[in-house]
Amino acid sequence: MDSTMHSIPASGIERGREIVVQTILDVQNLQTSFKQRKKRLYAVNGISFSLKKGEMLGIVGESGCGKSVSMLSLVHLLPPSATIDNGTVLFHGRDLRSMSKKELRQIRGNQIGMIFQDPMTSLNPVMKIGDQVMEAIRHHKRLSKDEARSRAIEVLTLVGISNPAERLKAYPHQLSGGMRQRIMIAMALTCNPELIIADEPTTALDVTIQAQIVELIKRIRDELHSSMILISHDLGLMAGMVDRIIVMYAGYIVEEAEVDDLYANPLHPYTIGLLKSIPKLRGEVQEKLPSIEGSPPDLMQRPTFCPFVARCPYRIERCLRENPPLERRGDSGHKVACWVDTGGNV
Repeated sequence: MDSTMHSIPASGIERGREIVVQTILDVQNLQTSFKQRKKRLYAVNGISFSLKKGEMLGIVGESGCGKSVSMLSLVHLLPPSATIDNGTVLFHGRDLRSMSKKELRQIRGNQIGMIFQDPMTSLNPVMKIGDQVMEAIRHHKRLSKDEARSRAIEVLTLVGISNPAERLKAYPHQLSGGMRQRIMIAMALTCNPELIIADEPTTALDVTIQAQIVELIKRIRDELHSSMILISHDLGLMAGMVDRIIVMYAGYIVEEAEVDDLYANPLHPYTIGLLKSIPKLRGEVQEKLPSIEGSPPDLMQRPTFCPFVARCPYRIERCLRENPPLERRGDSGHKVACWVDTGGNV
């Protein structure tokens, strides 16, 4: 099992005065593409990252940048048109890519939980909530129906659902959007997974319910000490939740840093543009929010140049010729894929 030295004691193993924090997930050079008639769409283009035990990692970027596809690739939940072309996905040292379908079914929902983006398309409309919540419990834990029902009531209570015994008898359409999202979170927690992947869990919810779901996720993380990957297009949402942020663009990781470092000193022009577009509540001068001009590149071919070059105000001639690698800048672990020193101008 891979492990790295780290200074956070909460999720580590103490050996004398040293704290060893386990790396539970290690992804290297992951590439995923989709078949589009006689062509291929290159959705994920060689991303590499790791996740430590108890850590909460945020992945941000605009729609179509490869956030969800990369996470679905980890657990092989892709549609038939998709192919994982390359890479290794080590979970506790075991490569998920080399596992059989039977072995993966023992991992999914048991050791790795998934909170999907849209409850109405993820929940079965003709099955009662109780049957859907209990399905994973009975499959993975081999519990009786009564034992599974007790566990289902327990997790529904954990996610703040009132009258959980009655909610188990309801169908998805009989619940509100916020309640359905809580059900999705409960389903991901039923088997106490070590890793939870939350794919934009606040999408399509109103602001009040979004705030409740955010607080719920933070509380669950603190109580269960699970590792989490939170996918979102909202950098403002990430600020008070995650430990580290990965910024994706056109299927590439363009920046990676500890959360405070990223907000204080963004290095990639795309990250700078995202941060500038966040509404500011302070200040007397009313200004129009800046936007990132242009459109993402065509992913029908992997670019040999920087994928952000057409939209970048800092571009130089080299950006048109070479795609910059993700490299460390300074001693903090901050990584960026850019040929230009932007100076963190936000």
